[in-house]
Amino acid sequence: MERIQIAPGVHLSCEPAEKFNRCRVSIHFLIPADRRTATAHALLPLVLERGYADCPDMTQLTKKLARLYGADLTVDARPMGCSHNLCVSVTGIKDRFALAGEQLAREYASLALGAAFHPYLKDGAFDPEAVEIEKQMLRQALEDELNDKRLYCTRQAAREFFRDSPAAIRQEGYLDEVEGLTPKDLMEAYQEMLRTASIELMVLGCTPEQTAAVKDALLAELAQVRRAPAAPAGFMAMPRQAPLRRTETFDLVQAKLCMVFTLGERMEIGQLPAFRLALALYGGSATSRLFLNVREKMHLCYYCSSSFQSFTGSMMVNSGVEHADAARAEEAILQELADLCDGPITDDELEDCRRGILSAMRGVEDTLGGIENWYYGEILRGGPVQTPAQARAALEAVTKEDVRQVLRRFSLSVCYRLTREEDADV
Repeated sequence: MERIQIAPGVHLSCEPAEKFNRCRVSIHFLIPADRRTATAHALLPLVLERGYADCPDMTQLTKKLARLYGADLTVDARPMGCSHNLCVSVTGIKDRFALAGEQLAREYASLALGAAFHPYLKDGAFDPEAVEIEKQMLRQALEDELNDKRLYCTRQAAREFFRDSPAAIRQEGYLDEVEGLTPKDLMEAYQEMLRTASIELMVLGCTPEQTAAVKDALLAELAQVRRAPAAPAGFMAMPRQAPLRRTETFDLVQAKLCMVFTLGERMEIGQLPAFRLALALYGGSATSRLFLNVREKMHLCYYCSSSFQSFTGSMMVNSGVEHADAARAEEAILQELADLCDGPITDDELEDCRRGILSAMRGVEDTLGGIENWYYGEILRGGPVQTPAQARAALEAVTKEDVRQVLRRFSLSVCYRLTREEDADV
């Protein structure tokens, strides 16, 4: 993957991806998370995906995509630590497979740039009808959070953990703000994004000439914007603290337990391979300690797994348990971490986890989306951009002591439990 800066706060990353019969044009907008505009930015991708100036409704847009041999347009948003990322992406077959010699890559670029820079407007703001429809969708998604108790417990634990830091901003939006959002509010948030975002143009599967044309087209669009790019948010970590315990009561068949751990300091990028293997060994794989011991041998959990956020230096363990077993499950989860830090690690379990990660890494380059996600993640972390092959080589070199060293850095910060009222004191 080649990456160059093409304007202040704007980079181009490109890869010929010759083995694929498809190509992909993506525009990533990265902005610092902002409490003032969090709900507007959560709504924005829903509205942008409905159409743009040349295809102002979903019917026309669907027909256009069908004429382009079933091309795919997606607009999505995702949190990246203390940053918010919005991506406009178009994927379709390469020019050489067009039946009538159409210049498809040019059409894909036009689609992506149209959706990103030329939304369908009425009276200088987003279409009120489209905004109202998507507000209903966003409102429903936020209301449904409470019905998905696993998701609700996870998000509540994260909010307690991050407290007043930028990472605590609810990038999925705030339910009580949805109704008051206006087309004008959404337009202001959109314009602010264009002005302040760091932009990554990613072109995969295109020829050098096609890539240059996409780059020039993006620069022409940006020439119409008074840009003042904000510096991307870097790595962070919450300070260590005495464990905070919270319990909520609901009429539940299955209790939920979420435990959040902090490094206490920013993760060093060079230790990422050790973190990958350590977290797989602890709770991130089907051969992990949490799965094999807490779930399978001790029968304390219906599910039990861990995940790690490099951007925030945090590890989260999620489990579904019987109400009466929640305290025992918490003790067992902590004990497995302590055993990995100071007890024996067998060669077989270490290599089982290593092989699993290596297998997943080999699959990264099997799709254009996988390639894009890999390299964009590498770019956001800063430091040298590693290829999947380089990352696999680094993983091969991780030792048992490396695993122990990174796991010893974690300390429990938040323990959040959902249970029945009669079991709240158990």
